Parts: sequence; structure tokens; C-alpha cells
Amino acid sequence: MKVFKIGGSCLKDSKNINNVIKIINNENEKLALVLSAVSGITDLIIKSTKNFDKDLMIIDKLIAKVYETHILLLKNNINNKNLLESTTNKINEKLEELKRILYGVHYIGIIPDFMYPKIISFGERLSIILLEGILKDKGIEAKSFESEDLNLLTDNAIDNATANLKVVKENIQNILVPIINDGVIPIITGYYGITEHGRVATFGRNGTDYSAAVIAYALNADELIIWKDVDGFMTANPSKVKNAQLIPHLSYYEAAELSYFGAKILHPRTIEPLINVNIPVYLKNFYNLESPGTKIWKHSIETDGIIKSVTYNDNISVLKIYGAGVGIKPGIISEIGKILSHNGINIYSVITSQTCINLFLDKNDAIDAYDAIKFLCGGVIEKIEHTEDIALVAVVGDGVLQTHGLAAKVFSAVANEKINVEMISSGASEVSYYFIVKKADLDQTLNAVHNEFFK
Repeated sequence: MKVFKIGGSCLKDSKNINNVIKIINNENEKLALVLSAVSGITDLIIKSTKNFDKDLMIIDKLIAKVYETHILLLKNNINNKNLLESTTNKINEKLEELKRILYGVHYIGIIPDFMYPKIISFGERLSIILLEGILKDKGIEAKSFESEDLNLLTDNAIDNATANLKVVKENIQNILVPIINDGVIPIITGYYGITEHGRVATFGRNGTDYSAAVIAYALNADELIIWKDVDGFMTANPSKVKNAQLIPHLSYYEAAELSYFGAKILHPRTIEPLINVNIPVYLKNFYNLESPGTKIWKHSIETDGIIKSVTYNDNISVLKIYGAGVGIKPGIISEIGKILSHNGINIYSVITSQTCINLFLDKNDAIDAYDAIKFLCGGVIEKIEHTEDIALVAVVGDGVLQTHGLAAKVFSAVANEKINVEMISSGASEVSYYFIVKKADLDQTLNAVHNEFFK
């Protein structure tokens, strides 16, 4: 049994859809497919939501554009007239549902928090209808399922939700296993699940990777294959480091660190459902089927230099909270964390000293974070500052903390380029440590470290 995650770019035109069919036909094992929205559709919906309350024409234009995109794909890929008609009707029914919701939003003048995830989930709802019709036209037995059909239960967070793996597994075993055993390929919406109150909860941007991992767990799959438009994880970002190489093997933890600290190839939470059941993940290039890709599993493959990759995040800010005893005053970090969490702000990492607490945040959250906690100044906290012209560089590899002299090798390479390291953190993870440099020095830093370990 294999689970395929099919990204939106795989469905964007007839050439890519034919490639999807080729990949499916090449498989001799039982399959389940987890789909993203057709490329560009979710972005289009999100962009349009900003003005639904002002102009009804925006809604009509959105529905027309989404309809046009999907119907063109259907007409170019379905030959059976009856099947084309029935699939078109299903697309229309789904778009009418979306239209009713958006008209309601227009007349009340606001998108309720609980309704926004449902609105942006329609891309996936449409893509599974699309692919079901196309596969049936090619003689492939398939059946589409929305997350509601499977009761893909989550916690009550409406964004960055977490699947209830025990309940989901029971439901999916009962619903999907019988049809899979009958030779039918289930096509499942990615990106979102359902809270216990029946509301849509998304798994965060690009969350279909996580959805696919949940489905793989629930089906006891032998492997999860995530089809991307790149060969896999690289030793560095090829746009920054020209001699970057494909990484053939990573451990779960190495892949999670690379994803968390900037490598956008994989959703950072993808490994969560898989790590205790040892289901391997393969990242494969949809446009280069001969590429071996990257295998992610419980075991790391040791390399001579230990380091697997040097990655970065240049979309961060550091919030510096100063005070003579802030680093040891009980409860301060907890209080700050609660305030920021209440405001929907995620903390990437924390580094503390006796006189300063350093919070790593998304750059877009920096001002909101500052405004949320500035009232704390005047007591133990003397002042708060934020810095934005920085980049975080992460060095990832199983064994980096235990390898004698490895850190010295990294920072010597950086120092030889006359680059100042502004902050260093190690010990938070067994497979990585990271440091801060000025954003202007990022490219030079990445190349210096990469050349040191991947000559």
C-alpha cells in the first residue's frame, strides 16, 4: 500500500495530468491519493477574500475564473461525453455552494473566523472531483472523498490544526480499506480536517503534506511518496549555492529541522504521524521520474562530514527583551509566551541570558509582537527592541552536537570570510545548531559553510 501526495502544480495542465496518470499506471501496489488544490486556486481565493464585503462583482469574477480553470482541464482530459457532463455538474454544485457562502459573507460584512478555513478549502474540494472524472475516463477506478466524508477529526484549532490520529485511523480503516481492497483508488482532500464541532480546520499553508502523512498512518501504508517539482532535499538552496547536491537519505529529525528552518520542500509537521510507526517518506520529482529523490526514515545515513545541509530563514526578526534579571526571573518567559500566543504569534526559538531574552519570530509578526508586550516595560523589563536585517543559518546533520571540532570548523569558515556571527544557539536539537548573521552576509555565509563540507 502506498499513499501519494499530489501537489497542485501536478494538475495545472494536460501535460502534467498525463504524467499523473502515467505515475499511477506504473504502480502495481494499492494506492490512495491525497490532493492539493489546482495550482493558483487557493491563492486566488485568499486574495479575493480581502474584498468580498465590498463588491459582489469580485465574487462573481472569482467563481467564473475558478470554473473556467477547472472546466478547461476537464474538456482537455475527458473524452467520454456523459462523464464530462456529470463531472462538470459536480464542479458547478460545489461552486454554487462556495458562491452562497461568499454572498453571505458580503451581506454580513465580515468573514467569521470559523468560516474562513472552509472558504479556502474549496480548492481541494474541486481538485478531487476533477481528478476522479479524469481517472475514470482513462479506465482507472477512483472515488473522491472530502475530509468530512472520512470524519478526519482534528483538535479545535482552526489553523495549524492537529489530527486525532486514533479516531482518524479507525474511521479510515472502516471507510477506505474495503474500497481499496476492491481495486478502487480513493482521492482525498488534503490541507484540512474537521473539528469535533464539525467546522473546517486547516493544517497550515501547504498542509497537504501533513494530510498525506495522516492518511498514510491511518492506512498502515508501506510508504508515503510526496511528488514535488524538485528532486528532493539539497545540501543547500541551489539558488544561493551553485554546487548544491541532492541528499539521498535523511532521518525524520533531520528532515524536520530542515523544513522548520527554511527548506520549503516539506511541511514541517509531515513526519509527526509517521515517526512512531516507521513509515518512510520519499520526496520525488514529478518532472524527473528518473531522479532517486530523498528518502526520509528513522535511520540517518552517516556522511564523512556529518553535516547534511546548511539552510536558512531570512524572514525572521529578533525581539530583544532587556532587564537586569529577565533571564532568571520566574514566569517572565511564560507570561510573554501566553500573550503572544493569544495574539496568534508563533515563537520560533528562544535564547536567554541574565540580562536579555531573545525571541525569534516571523518578520511579519515583529511589530504586532512588540505592540502586544510593550506594556510590560517598567518593571523587571527595562526595554524591548526588535531587529529585522538578519538571517538565521541552520547547520543540520545527525551527530553535529557530538562531533568534536565541528562547530569550530563551521565558524572558522565563516570567520575566514570576515563575517560577524551575532548569536549562536546549540543544544535545543540533537541534529542541528544555528546562528544569526546580517542578511547582507547570508549568501556569503552559506557558500563558506557549504564549501567547507561539500567540496
